[in-house]
Amino acid sequence: MSADPKGANKLAAKATAEKKIPLVGTGGTSMASFGSLGAHIISQSGTTGTSNKTRAIGFVTSLAKHWGIKYRPVLNEKQNKNDLSSRSKKVNFRSIMTSSLPAFISLAIILALSKIPGLEKVEDIFDLLIAALPVVIAVIAARQIADLDEISIVAGVVAGVMATDSGILGGLLAGICAGYLVPALFSLCTKWRFPTTTVNIVAGGLGGLLPGLAVYFILGPIALKAGNLIRNTIESMIDFNPIVAGTLAGLLIWPAILAGIYHAAILPIVILEMEKTGNSFLGSVDMVGLVMVAAGINLANIIFPKKRGESAAAAPSFLINIGFGTFVESAYPFMFASKLVFIGALLSSGIGGMIVGLYDLRGTAYVPSVIAPFLSNHTSGFIIAMIASLLASFIFTASANKLETTPSNKKASAFF
Repeated sequence: MSADPKGANKLAAKATAEKKIPLVGTGGTSMASFGSLGAHIISQSGTTGTSNKTRAIGFVTSLAKHWGIKYRPVLNEKQNKNDLSSRSKKVNFRSIMTSSLPAFISLAIILALSKIPGLEKVEDIFDLLIAALPVVIAVIAARQIADLDEISIVAGVVAGVMATDSGILGGLLAGICAGYLVPALFSLCTKWRFPTTTVNIVAGGLGGLLPGLAVYFILGPIALKAGNLIRNTIESMIDFNPIVAGTLAGLLIWPAILAGIYHAAILPIVILEMEKTGNSFLGSVDMVGLVMVAAGINLANIIFPKKRGESAAAAPSFLINIGFGTFVESAYPFMFASKLVFIGALLSSGIGGMIVGLYDLRGTAYVPSVIAPFLSNHTSGFIIAMIASLLASFIFTASANKLETTPSNKKASAFF
């Protein structure tokens, strides 16, 4: 690589030419000098449009083909991206949606700012961010599946831009298709001994362009209708009876997250809701029914711990619940240790969900709890719902701790 064949490595360069040793390398001037000596160059590249990873894969592929060795690039320790079945396993909807959350939180923040008198112009930025959401989803999907550094990112951007009119489902489809196509084109062009720069241009350019065109002309309208259908179905259920809908959502959200359904099903729906309005009904249930309930459980174990040492364990968890609007898993040990606490968590979440339905709240989690009400459509209603579920879970947990530590109730505690 930029090996100075006319200077420090002059004799080595001459020897490789005489022995016809197969060479791969980067650096235009350096490789041209090797060529002028008559060296046996089987693959060469400049640095334009390439990365260390793509150059390395291209060179090793060329050497393997020269020696007749079977080679499939392993881009990380667990996945072989040239194996179709392995790439299929890499499509992780939960990871894609979770990774895209910062963009949707930005949307909620811009929406809140646009409601401040004098900042109405910020609403134009809200429209720009909505248009950018499919691009974000497409880039994350392409990057996670292809894992070819800048090439997969560029392909995701190209595909996502062409899917902006198709919503986030269109962006998701475009990104997934790009994630499959980029490694396939990269491998094909390398086998054909294209220069590595050209390999990167073809893989990154066509790898994003072809899926983008497919979504733009064919898949996009279908994806847009599917997204609208999901949102309309949810809105119809809420409009039918918002209090019942909120209560049911509150009662079911803990079992959903414990069963692993939350990130696979509920979070994508939250994101679909936020795509249009910047906040979400289920996002409100998330903050009220999960985060605040977990905060109430932790607070009860700080003030009225059942065992020595639980207060110290619950304190940092409570601060994360309140300060960052996340880490609901911190309540698991207390819920699993006592069925009374578990039942109290479900009931508290149901109470919070009922109030969400009562005020028809739209909001989001994953933000500091003190900020969440201002990112909602009803600040005072959101505060009431948060306080209600926190106090309910606090009372249930403190009562359970007191009951299960009373000597006369040890048998009852054992029964539960």
